[in-house]
Amino acid sequence: MPYYKAPDNSLHFIDVEYEHFLPADSIQITDEEAESLRPKSELTYAQKRAAEYPPMTDYLDGIVKGDQEQIAKYIADCLAVKAQYPKS
Repeated sequence: MPYYKAPDNSLHFIDVEYEHFLPADSIQITDEEAESLRPKSELTYAQKRAAEYPPMTDYLDGIVKGDQEQIAKYIADCLAVKAQYPKS
């Protein structure tokens, strides 16, 4: 699917048959140019944490089985993630 750049540098990607919906004076650009126009966003500490936490099913499985070692490991793993990505 081709990429287009509008005069205000906004990025658009649209099928050729729908080009008439593009802003006036838009030009087709390469994938590399499109990548440079994409907004760069930093993940928040909360997003980083969420991606690193162990699955909650590990904790629930430990509770169901009454496995205190498994529960303690889950908690330790969560605390390690919190330490790795502290609140700013």
